[in-house]
Amino acid sequence: MTKGKIKEIISKAKFGEGMADYKIVYRDFERLVEVSLGEFLKISGNFEAIPMSRIQIIRKKNKILFQKIMR
Repeated sequence: MTKGKIKEIISKAKFGEGMADYKIVYRDFERLVEVSLGEFLKISGNFEAIPMSRIQIIRKKNKILFQKIMR
């Protein structure tokens, strides 16, 4: 379910609404890193270097579209 939601959000951003307003927060070992969606897609190498499972938050402007529940 999580991967489907993330794919849907990224697809809408890439092909519909534009990527400029989107920010991705992902887990890089023990720290969280926030980058723009465009930057994330470049450094992740289409999810090869950074898998989708490391995404913690997807934000559009100030609205959180996706947030992984930490346990």
